[in-house]
Amino acid sequence: MMSYTIENGELKAIINTKGAELSSLKDEDGKEYIWHGDPEHWGRHSPVLFPIVGKLKDNTFIVDGVSYQMSQHGFARDMDFELIKQEKGSLLFELQSNSETLKLYPFEFVLRIGYTLKGKSLEVSYQVSNPSDKELFFSIGAHPAFNCPIEKGTQRDDYFLKFDKKISADICLIEGGLQNGKKVELLDNQGSLWIKDDLFKRDALVFKQFPSSKVSLADENLNPYVTVDFKGFPYLGIWSPSEEAPFVCIEPWFGIADHQKTTQILQDKEGIMSLEPDEKFKASYWITIN
Repeated sequence: MMSYTIENGELKAIINTKGAELSSLKDEDGKEYIWHGDPEHWGRHSPVLFPIVGKLKDNTFIVDGVSYQMSQHGFARDMDFELIKQEKGSLLFELQSNSETLKLYPFEFVLRIGYTLKGKSLEVSYQVSNPSDKELFFSIGAHPAFNCPIEKGTQRDDYFLKFDKKISADICLIEGGLQNGKKVELLDNQGSLWIKDDLFKRDALVFKQFPSSKVSLADENLNPYVTVDFKGFPYLGIWSPSEEAPFVCIEPWFGIADHQKTTQILQDKEGIMSLEPDEKFKASYWITIN
């Protein structure tokens, strides 16, 4: 695995070739915003979720009557990407389908992940291309983990999730990694949500068509210190693995975990996207240090 660094005087980012994963984002004072990946809590930083988001029922999907096995969030996060373009303040990585991926997932693809610094923001871009002569089915999503607490002498439950307006929203309940079909109201005309120790007791907070396109982590005075802008992403996950874990993930997705009653047929899966031959999908989200 190799790592590449980009910086612009205001931010410094480090990206690994394994998974094209962002592993560090620091401001000009050297303050770190990305979780360092201690496996005691969670051994990753900001994995790219592809070609599925979330868990499959029995870790199985079906294409043309054939069953395939794939673990949660797909394989891209564990594969080596190639750096194909490097400019001042930006990097572009690529993963192409190969004999190894085709055993797991019977589609040809080209996946590009880009990182570009602009002032105090980092743009993370996705491009999926279909180089084959048949339809491509896929999902893609982000999973960045942000340090919380961020200041010495504070703890996670001193902090809040802050939105760009007052919103009402339900969460989809997850049971054993799968949607159980139930919903619970979490937000009722609120502009913020306190990160209580038990906030993630039911697993991740999973939203469909979240009514805010920006979510920030904010201190006890509701002053944001990092904001994720994900306009256009239809699903959102917010997660931390335990009461003790000192980070919170804000995860924009094009895709979602299976339902308990799924048929397991990939093209019928909720949130799955498709590309015709030679088509391309593009999307971006932004991480801004406030």
